[in-house]
Amino acid sequence: MPELSQETERGRAGAPFGLAEVTGPSMVPTLRHGDRLLLQYGAAIRAGDVVVLRHPFQQDLLVVKRAVERREGGWWVLGDNPYAGGDSTDYGVVPEELILGRAWLRYRPLKGGQRSPLAIARWAFFAARPLLPDRSASRRLRAR
Repeated sequence: MPELSQETERGRAGAPFGLAEVTGPSMVPTLRHGDRLLLQYGAAIRAGDVVVLRHPFQQDLLVVKRAVERREGGWWVLGDNPYAGGDSTDYGVVPEELILGRAWLRYRPLKGGQRSPLAIARWAFFAARPLLPDRSASRRLRAR
């Protein structure tokens, strides 16, 4: 189950944007363990967006998933990794009020062993990427 750091909740108090850290494999290949996200709280959600939500059965747990489609009662959300589980196939439709916001940007921090100029240049090129709808393998792998 991908969990986000509690920094997400602390940053939400007054700002429309916040940061979160991803743990777990459910959004691979789009997001990896250790990635950071730039979130917009209360943003309009469209199908294909990466969203942060409260787990429907354990509301102190924050998770990141892809909003697939709007259904009666809320959103159907899936992870990009079909083998990780922990999405709407397990807990059903997620009510709108449990969706905290949309992730706009993925940032991968520099690893401790990356000190050569080539490694730093490679990191600088790949470190930050926007999270665009329909850019993941989830649509191709899990099309129904």
